Amino acid sequence: MAKYIQSILFLVITFLSTLYAQSGKAADLHNAGMSSDESIFINDQTLENWLKENKIPTVGIGIIENWELKQIKVFGEIQKGIKAPRNTYFNVASLTKPVTAMVALRLISLGKWKLDEPLDQYWIDPDLVNDLRYKKLTTRIILSHQTGFPNWRWMNTDKKLSFQFDPGTKYQYSGEGFEYLRKALEKKFKKPLEQLARELIFQPLKMNDTNYIWDQNTDESRFAIGYNNGGQPYPTEKRETANAADDLHTTVEDYGNFLISTMKGKGLEPEVFQEMIKKQVKTKENKYFGLGFEIYDLGNGNYALSHGGSDQGTQCLAFILPQSRKGILIFTNVDNGYKIFEKLIAHYLGEDGKKIVEIETGRSKVD
Repeated sequence: MAKYIQSILFLVITFLSTLYAQSGKAADLHNAGMSSDESIFINDQTLENWLKENKIPTVGIGIIENWELKQIKVFGEIQKGIKAPRNTYFNVASLTKPVTAMVALRLISLGKWKLDEPLDQYWIDPDLVNDLRYKKLTTRIILSHQTGFPNWRWMNTDKKLSFQFDPGTKYQYSGEGFEYLRKALEKKFKKPLEQLARELIFQPLKMNDTNYIWDQNTDESRFAIGYNNGGQPYPTEKRETANAADDLHTTVEDYGNFLISTMKGKGLEPEVFQEMIKKQVKTKENKYFGLGFEIYDLGNGNYALSHGGSDQGTQCLAFILPQSRKGILIFTNVDNGYKIFEKLIAHYLGEDGKKIVEIETGRSKVD
């Protein structure tokens, strides 16, 4: 894969480490001539101007309140001089992974798949045939990022897949793990991942603008092309085969409704939902990976589920808080899109957002 895919850990640390790094007003707001952090939310035009100051070509924002998608806003231009429509397609990079996780969890709820069944009866990667540790790989281990794989095999000197530690012993973010799961699922059900997702997730939730692949139904005129920080476009990835970990294209509305369904545990047996939100592996103090989502322990039984996506020309992030029934998703189409996360998270998640920052930064107080 010819991309420099970053892990979600890097993504979250990047934006949260800058969230309250400056005292007083943020420099970007000061440069835009705004008198307070709240001023960017006064009206759409002011927010549009703020995005231009930060050189964000297109951004989609979804706000969840009381288990409903209360606001959907898409700012910027889809092409020069053409305003981005409400149903703009975004490549959401690693936000693909929670969708793949939900496909597996839905199959488990239907009794057609098992969380802790070894996957070797369905798939053994040719690179691993001489390493019997492949027998330890299960859906639980993959969805909680404990495979022992690197993020991508091409990162290895020999470009081959290998274990860097014993599966199930510790956390290490890996797209390869999700691709391993895809191949096992496809062998078992004799269907491509995009078909399984369509039947189990997309059709029931009416996610008509979401797909792993680029096909005849993809309306290219609505796609937010990715850009580098210099304003130069990247080639658009038009996949003909699904990648379980990357390159899903979707809209704010579709993905927002997917997150709401996830919060409600829709389509999942109660015990499967509990496994999804269970702290499967600790990644840092008060932060864990569940099944397909990161988990932030906010105290008093409150928690946040999160995932992000970071590729060339796309920076995306989603937070949902099932107990308080709220959440936010932010899609951007530029390498430095994370720059705008800070004010949006702080504004829309309030005290919960500050607790998330404390967990990420280790600070006991957030100004």
